[in-house]
Amino acid sequence: MSLAPRAVLVHRTTEYEELLARHGTHGQAAFFLASRGRDVAEVAERHGRTRRALAEVSSAVPQAWRQARVERADLDRFLFAPEDVVVVVGQDGLVANVAKYLDGQPVIGIDTDPGRNPGVLVRHRPAQAAVLLASVAATATRADELTMVEAVADDTQRLVALNEIYLGTAGHQTARYRLGLEGDGGVVEAQASSGVLVGTGTGATGWLRSVWQERGARLPLPAPTEDRLLWFVREAWPSPATGTALVAGELTASAALTLMVESDRLIAFGDGIETDALELTWGQTVRVGACARRLRLVC
Repeated sequence: MSLAPRAVLVHRTTEYEELLARHGTHGQAAFFLASRGRDVAEVAERHGRTRRALAEVSSAVPQAWRQARVERADLDRFLFAPEDVVVVVGQDGLVANVAKYLDGQPVIGIDTDPGRNPGVLVRHRPAQAAVLLASVAATATRADELTMVEAVADDTQRLVALNEIYLGTAGHQTARYRLGLEGDGGVVEAQASSGVLVGTGTGATGWLRSVWQERGARLPLPAPTEDRLLWFVREAWPSPATGTALVAGELTASAALTLMVESDRLIAFGDGIETDALELTWGQTVRVGACARRLRLVC
């Protein structure tokens, strides 16, 4: 007998909860914020909206379903199952945080703070949860298959991200490596830079877009569902030993960027989470390209 679906509600600790954990009481938190020109009432109100949204979504889960909750900090210790329906209740970035732990499960993004969040990935309101869950159960809902990016090191370390992967030093200082493109006639360039950024169409609304705009790049930004990535070398330094010829480009579904480490320690992390990074050292090679997995985001 097959298991009933499980609704996994993904959320994060609110700013108000973090303030209480740090300062102990509402009054102390209010004093701290007031000393910095902020009002605790606004923070408490956003906390209330988030908790009400979480309660509304939880009550919309069909009675026959199982239900679980996971906080963002615990995602790397949570085991997602194939029959799960993931409901992200919060900000756009929370969808990116959970994406790398999934393998085909549908994701419903619920916006807890419309107008404050862009709503690129959290596309729905709490009141729509019941209809969306019923639609997913009946396999009648439409979902976008969002392209993801992955980095695979020669020692089998692997990292997947929804927006972008950064390769460089932990402090964003000078990284030394050899950069090459697969299928490009074996052209490799030694570089010293602030790191390499490889991003998807979803990431084109964030960090990748800012680099693209700064460069005035002629390459069009990819769409979220397009099997195409863009990459940029940040602040490449020209010298007798390092070049600046390979500083930007695009990767199709079958193409990849390769990087051979020539520093004591480089890292690769995804979607801005430096605490979950690949550790790379002298002589190691890492390959970055489109991931075969996709994020199924309910429309």
